[in-house]
Amino acid sequence: MHDGPDVGTGRTDWVPAGDPRDPWHDAFASGWGELDGTVAPASVAAPRAAGQQRSASAADIYLEVQRSEAFQEVRRRYRRFAFPAVAVFFAWYVAYVVTATAAPGLMARPVAGAVNVGLLAGLGQFLTTFLLTWAYARHARLRRDRPALDLRWTVFEQKRKRVEQQERRRVPSGAREQEAER
Repeated sequence: MHDGPDVGTGRTDWVPAGDPRDPWHDAFASGWGELDGTVAPASVAAPRAAGQQRSASAADIYLEVQRSEAFQEVRRRYRRFAFPAVAVFFAWYVAYVVTATAAPGLMARPVAGAVNVGLLAGLGQFLTTFLLTWAYARHARLRRDRPALDLRWTVFEQKRKRVEQQERRRVPSGAREQEAER
């Protein structure tokens, strides 16, 4: 869920899926590996001069977003979940391996029929893996996905505005007036 105004600006308009204005649209992936008419795969690399100009402005945008409070909050939320979860799971795994190695008699103790403590502990490893995966996905969905999408949308909007500004600077003022008359 969105936990407050400090986690991003949010989308102001809806863009249909597949539209290049959509921040989730990946122009490189949509044409990757397709033939360009010369029986060779289409090139996805941008020309060097244009790529250098775009990467410099894109880098500035990404650095600005990285320094933002909204980005730092998303990172804090991730770390508050991931670090303790990894520590607990790793401790449980090491305890299982050490117990299996150091106390084989304990692991061989029967619980019910052919089922022993070692078998239950091994199945417990699988169970905790699935539970941790579920908890991570739930945490991401409830605490980080919306703010991260808001940040991505903000970055997309900033990049779009920079490109528009660069295009306005490249087009002579007389051409702008002629285009406005059309």
